Amino acid sequence: MRHKHGYRKLGRTSSHRGALLKNMAIAIIKYEKIETTVPKAKELRGYVEKLITKAGKGDFNAHRTIFAALQDKECTKKLVEEIAPRYLQRNGGYTRITKTRIRKGDAAPMAFLELV
Repeated sequence: MRHKHGYRKLGRTSSHRGALLKNMAIAIIKYEKIETTVPKAKELRGYVEKLITKAGKGDFNAHRTIFAALQDKECTKKLVEEIAPRYLQRNGGYTRITKTRIRKGDAAPMAFLELV
């Protein structure tokens, strides 16, 4: 039983899961809308929203923290300078999950994850 278990394992080791979340976070920051499976979207939502909240300060330490998580200079700059200032008046809820279809190959439920 998973009573109060804090995260989805997504069928991966912890290092693979971390790399998956980092790469998907880079994609959502770069394109502002991606299509993925519903469990991945739900797990990524919290990861990205925490980054946006940290980036809201906009200072040097925010840059360092975001770059440590993403390891991508362009996305770090875009997040801190363009995306985070949009949400300064908003207390969380920076992303939206919209369920779209059932994937033909393995019948996985798909969803769009986009920045509001």
